[in-house]
Amino acid sequence: MYHHIILQCTQSLKNVETWLDKAEQYAAAKSFDVNMLMAKRLAPDMQPFVYQIQSACDYVKAAAAWLSGQTPPKHEDNERTFDEIRARIRKTATFAESMTAAQYAGADARKVSMSWAPGKVLGGEDYLVQMTIPNTYFHIAMAYAILRHEGVDVGKKDFLGPVNWIDV
Repeated sequence: MYHHIILQCTQSLKNVETWLDKAEQYAAAKSFDVNMLMAKRLAPDMQPFVYQIQSACDYVKAAAAWLSGQTPPKHEDNERTFDEIRARIRKTATFAESMTAAQYAGADARKVSMSWAPGKVLGGEDYLVQMTIPNTYFHIAMAYAILRHEGVDVGKKDFLGPVNWIDV
């Protein structure tokens, strides 16, 4: 279960690269620097686009690491351009996809602590279901909404990405 869910979260994160392509095309057509989108937000008290992607990456890499018995790699949160945020997505995906299903053996019994909840821990399944999945999709959805709000032509198929249809 852990392996499949983390791979799905990873694929959703990788779908963002398609959105970045569309944002670059939109910026070129409208003659503006695409990197200005990195600071865009939907509300004054909301974190900007770049933060949404950084956070989604952080939740995916942390889950892959903690639930497979490793320490997550550090990312500096210093991305300022679309090329840099692409690199972050790719580093995260490469790390998460390097885990095998066997590495998640015992994930149920692992205890994960959150920096913002000192003295408290979550079991592996609760961490995956209550933190990783909702936070990954929250931040990805916010990034999507910001781009839509700014006029980038992304739609539901872009959000979903590739679907593994079967013949019937």
